[in-house]
Amino acid sequence: MTFRQGDTAAVSRMADAEVARSRAAGDPAGEVEGLYALARVALRDEDLNQATDLAQRALVVAQRAGERRLEERPRHVLAAVARLAGDHARARDLYAASIELNRALGQDEHVHSEYHNLALVELHLGNVEHARQLIAESRERVFRAGYRDFLPYLGLAGAALASADGDVRLAARLIGFTDHAFAVLGQVPDPDDARELDAIRTRVSAVLGRDAFESECVTGAAWTSMRAFGRTWSGDIGRHGDGE
Repeated sequence: MTFRQGDTAAVSRMADAEVARSRAAGDPAGEVEGLYALARVALRDEDLNQATDLAQRALVVAQRAGERRLEERPRHVLAAVARLAGDHARARDLYAASIELNRALGQDEHVHSEYHNLALVELHLGNVEHARQLIAESRERVFRAGYRDFLPYLGLAGAALASADGDVRLAARLIGFTDHAFAVLGQVPDPDDARELDAIRTRVSAVLGRDAFESECVTGAAWTSMRAFGRTWSGDIGRHGDGE
């Protein structure tokens, strides 16, 4: 949670302490978790080489321990590195493998998260209809399972799809929805998603112009999930009903 709140300095301090503690105690799970946290910080700092090194070190610890569940988070980081590096074909393969591992481990939320990542990778590969299907399935899972923390990511995926479809007005509104949803949760996007959101923001703003873009974002920020996705739950994030 500290990482998603954007306090990377605190994450680094805690992770360093956890790596030292776990190595002294012979606790591979703690060491993997600490290295994974440091790898995520490196991702946020856009140091892909450092992120790769830390994730691979964590993966070695997990494999030596003989526990597949410990391999999952390091493998997730390696997929994110490929995505951030623009190697979307490799990222697709790594996310697909991560989905299968998480499914075998019974970790449904991680399965869902990796499908979100896979959908955005498919968009970059030009597979718009496959991405559309994955995004629709993701939306259904979020509301069926009550994954409230994933609501901003639905906005991000929707904005990416709208941008790919050329609907820049909708994309801008969903960016506004996404920004507001993250603010309500007191979180910031994961590094790969933050890069994605910034890229969409830049593209859409360039087409609409700054004033029109900001106006559309304000409209989207007031949307409820019913207005954005046709689904709702109690305590929705929207501030002003269904909006425009």
